[in-house]
Amino acid sequence: MMWTAIDRTSGTPLFRQIYEAFRQRILHGELQGGDQLPSTRDLASSLQVSRTVIVEAYEQLLAEGYIEGRRGSGTFVAEGTLLPLIEPSVPAARSVPHDSQPLIRDGLVNPDLVDFRHGIPALDLFPKKLWGDLAKRICTEASPEAFGYGRPEGRHELRGVLARYLRRSRGVVCEPEQLLVTTGATQAISLVAKLLLNGKSDVLVEDPITSDIHTMFSLPGAKLHPIPVDDSGMITDLLPSDISPKFVYVTPSHQFPIGGLLPIQRRVQLIQYAARTGSYIVEDDYDSEFRYEGAPVSSLQGLDPERVVYIGTFSKILSPALRMGYIVLPASLIERARGLKWLTDLHTPSLEQLILAEFIEEGYLDRHIAKMKKLYRKRRDFLIRQLRHSFGDAVRILGHSTGIHLIAEFAGISFTPELLSVIEENGVRVYPVAVHAFRRDVQRHRIIIGYGNLSESRIEEGIRRLSASLKKE
Repeated sequence: MMWTAIDRTSGTPLFRQIYEAFRQRILHGELQGGDQLPSTRDLASSLQVSRTVIVEAYEQLLAEGYIEGRRGSGTFVAEGTLLPLIEPSVPAARSVPHDSQPLIRDGLVNPDLVDFRHGIPALDLFPKKLWGDLAKRICTEASPEAFGYGRPEGRHELRGVLARYLRRSRGVVCEPEQLLVTTGATQAISLVAKLLLNGKSDVLVEDPITSDIHTMFSLPGAKLHPIPVDDSGMITDLLPSDISPKFVYVTPSHQFPIGGLLPIQRRVQLIQYAARTGSYIVEDDYDSEFRYEGAPVSSLQGLDPERVVYIGTFSKILSPALRMGYIVLPASLIERARGLKWLTDLHTPSLEQLILAEFIEEGYLDRHIAKMKKLYRKRRDFLIRQLRHSFGDAVRILGHSTGIHLIAEFAGISFTPELLSVIEENGVRVYPVAVHAFRRDVQRHRIIIGYGNLSESRIEEGIRRLSASLKKE
């Protein structure tokens, strides 16, 4: 049985992803000498990519000796030259991709998989026609200058609109000059790491926190210090007194993944700690627009604009495909941040910035958020009812006041790679909290269930399959 995955948002060329997937399976011994690979035409059709992509991947494997072609028969893993090079503690077939496309089984996409992936908005409800109309107008009316190289900090039109929007919606205190437009939140976080970390650096992070942070902040010389969270976010009483970190990374308006809201007492304690130790606070505000019990809470940045670096994104509000995020910087960091952005990719695409600026300025963003909040609340409530119906008191639900995912905790059930593989074989994918934790044993009973991009019928079917899988345990 052959599994692989492609991620159309990763920035890695598709042929390279396919090449690497086959290469790893050969090195792990999952594909052995003589095993036949799908034809380039069949694989291209099932993956919905150009046949040229598959041909390029196969040619790379052929050039490196992993595979061989047999005239009239097809393509096969090379005979007699390869032994399993890597002995994984957990077979790769049972690994759970963090942010991948639906799995491909025997070269075929499994369209029936119910994927409770977190962080994905309702993609079918992106305002395509409106966006297209705005794009047409922008392309028609924009000055020739808009089609040239832009500035690293982003278009002044978008930064001005964003500064006003953030002040009224999130209580962010900033001028347009303090904004840096980025190609998504991932780039924003990476730039902050390069901006603030140097030499031997201590960094405080929430535990758990998205696993990508573990990688992006683990630069040479940097040491991560995990601070446990509870249902109210980071436990600030546990902030260490014996170090002076470069910064503290927090998700105070909707802790990821547990979902807690950092109360004002802890916010003040965190700001006092940062001032005392000479540290910055990096506030990642990734989806707090979708708060269901009252209005979105005010930002931490609004309490101390010169101490807090604020990061936001439009991936959860609108679409990950836009690749549009931003950083609000204290004045002392602006010039260095612009320089780093320039060296990274010169600037974020200008036309998309102009379209987004119009979208916000004309009130379409506010209306879209209001519409989606109603939908996501409805889907969240339906998901909770399904969980209660299927599991009763055996499930504890956390972090459901905000965002487009929640946490389900099952006492007595440990979501090991083996169990997750069984669940996925039954046609449903869930995501373990433990992947994002430093102390994984504490989180082994919890899973993340995203619902933003799933209809009620798919949610119902997914929970039914999950229930059937866990009853076998």
